[in-house]
Amino acid sequence: MIAWFLLQTQAPVASLNDATSYLPIAIQLVFALIFIGAVMAITHWMGPKRKTSDKLENFTSGIETHGDARQPLAIKYFLVAILFVLFDVEVIFFYPYAINFRDLGWAGFGAVLMFVGFFLAGFYYIIKKGALTWED
Repeated sequence: MIAWFLLQTQAPVASLNDATSYLPIAIQLVFALIFIGAVMAITHWMGPKRKTSDKLENFTSGIETHGDARQPLAIKYFLVAILFVLFDVEVIFFYPYAINFRDLGWAGFGAVLMFVGFFLAGFYYIIKKGALTWED
């Protein structure tokens, strides 16, 4: 009877999913947001405010800006970029063969030769189609 009474009077054990277990995280989040807001306000309030035409001008790698940024680019630019990524990723597939060439044996060597053949066939096709010639 006394054991039953003691079990009934004990405080319930906090579960890991209680809201009280998230309280330290919430307090830290509130302090972080207050700190970020205070630092941004202080730097805006105390920072220099000398706005000249040179400072307000867009800076592009030291090159004088001209024209509109919304001008359409030639499709050749995107084609060369996509081809670069394609061939760059294909070259990455040579790394596993270079590491395991002894374990792969002649079957692996044949597979790599087939891969190189497809690689060169695609490169030949791209050159014949004129994808890498820059004519306007």
